[in-house]
Amino acid sequence: MCEEVMCMKCNVGNTERILRISAGVIILAAGIAARSWWGLIGAAPILTGATRYCPANALLGIDNCETAK
Repeated sequence: MCEEVMCMKCNVGNTERILRISAGVIILAAGIAARSWWGLIGAAPILTGATRYCPANALLGIDNCETAK
């Protein structure tokens, strides 16, 4: 199935996930505090952190996901 469609393989590690979600929440809160739509930009790092998949990382060949050994 993954060969037919693009699979969302984990490419965001745990530390990066925490940083992405934290940054997203801060950006979102700043946008709400400033009453600005720019705060919605915070949704992108929250989404990539929650799903542990980042399309930009995939395009650049970056894989920070820890694998069990």
